[in-house]
Amino acid sequence: MNKKEVVSFAKANKVEIVDLKFCDFPGLWQHFSIPAKAFTEDLFEEGIGFDGSSIRGFQKIQESDMLLVLDPRATFLDPFTELPTLNVICNIKDPITGQPYTRDPRFVAQKAEQYLKGTRIADTSYWGPEIEFYIFDHVRFDQTYNEAFYQVDSVEGFWNSGDDTRPNLGYKPRYKEGYFPVPPMDHMQDIRSEMVKILQQVGIEVEVHHHEVGTAGQTEIDMRYQSLTHMADQVLLYKYVVKNVARKRGKTVTVMPKPIFMDNGSGMHVHQSLWKRGKNVFYDPNNYGLISDTARYYIGGLLKHADALCAFIAPTTNSYRRLVPGYEAPINLVYSQRNRSACVRIPMYSASEKAKRLEFRTPDPSCNPYYAFPAMLMAGLDGIENKIEPPEPMDKDLYDLPPEEKKNVRSVVGSLDAALDALEQDHEFLLKGDVFTQDVIDTWIAYKREKEVDAIRLRPHPYEFALYYDV
Repeated sequence: MNKKEVVSFAKANKVEIVDLKFCDFPGLWQHFSIPAKAFTEDLFEEGIGFDGSSIRGFQKIQESDMLLVLDPRATFLDPFTELPTLNVICNIKDPITGQPYTRDPRFVAQKAEQYLKGTRIADTSYWGPEIEFYIFDHVRFDQTYNEAFYQVDSVEGFWNSGDDTRPNLGYKPRYKEGYFPVPPMDHMQDIRSEMVKILQQVGIEVEVHHHEVGTAGQTEIDMRYQSLTHMADQVLLYKYVVKNVARKRGKTVTVMPKPIFMDNGSGMHVHQSLWKRGKNVFYDPNNYGLISDTARYYIGGLLKHADALCAFIAPTTNSYRRLVPGYEAPINLVYSQRNRSACVRIPMYSASEKAKRLEFRTPDPSCNPYYAFPAMLMAGLDGIENKIEPPEPMDKDLYDLPPEEKKNVRSVVGSLDAALDALEQDHEFLLKGDVFTQDVIDTWIAYKREKEVDAIRLRPHPYEFALYYDV
């Protein structure tokens, strides 16, 4: 829709509130609302002001005035509010220079799409993230000077198999055995179906939903692929929907990569492909995995820059509780067809050109998609431009390699701190075309180190008391 059509749409649907949404620096939606009578076509030209110094990672207080620029192509009716509410996703602009704000994550995604066209390698990239998450019945956590704890619970959690404090009907998925059981073992069928219904209602095309491997309600709902910025918008809308559906049903959703010890974490395997004039440039029926040389070089770029990419695609300290051996964790920096123990898998469900893509399995859903997707695209394009050859494909279980073979397989970094160090040393590929700026990279590194890495490092861990209290 254009601006005139959006304003008419709001009137036709008797909208009373217009909610303006934008993405903060780490990757969460922020918002404020205006009455529908203030929603005019002029607003699309003038923008609307907000305090950028109160948003994480944005402005200093002496330069706090910023503008939201409404995108008429990114709107949806809110399925959760009591009053009829139209949501509009926005970009951010500097009111002094009139230029797009370089720390606006959505602007980074849009620049990446423009850069891709400028390379003439392709004109469109398609993205299909498989987002996993847990649905819990209860969560509590706290950190004080003398106490630290967390607790999550689910009626479906296998740890409740012996619970006698309430009626216990059994049917709890065993650890790492939650993949595809039917109800009543799968307690989450109806809530997932409601999530799918609402996702479709707000314009997201869904392909499949199912229980995932973990006990205690691990879930996956897959969206149909979309272009880069559009899919990044959908990832945040997806999180908004699944969290609010859960809350309405008295449950809670988390996309934390590893909320449960000794069971599978939640990943975001990202399917990606490049297209030019309607042709899939990743497809070649005569090569290994039916992928082209271009696709192989793209994989080479992903694997070469994987450590630096981790700062954006696995961007929390908790991400590295997931990226460990033994939990379908994609830590091995090789590629393979069909093989889920490799970081990059070439799906082989179909031999058709339209289905040919690669799946990068390292990312998780704690990421900011407006940074994660462009970072992966830029790494892949660097691989194509420099014809970077990946290691030879390995069609074997990489989790069970003999030591003499395992030592030759490179793994991803083991901590957020190491990923940030890698990004600090390896980010020239991100600066091409001004897609990422040096300021964005420096601010990301500084923010993550201060607010997350150092914050965790300074606090005693509860398990340290079990290890060391009696020393």
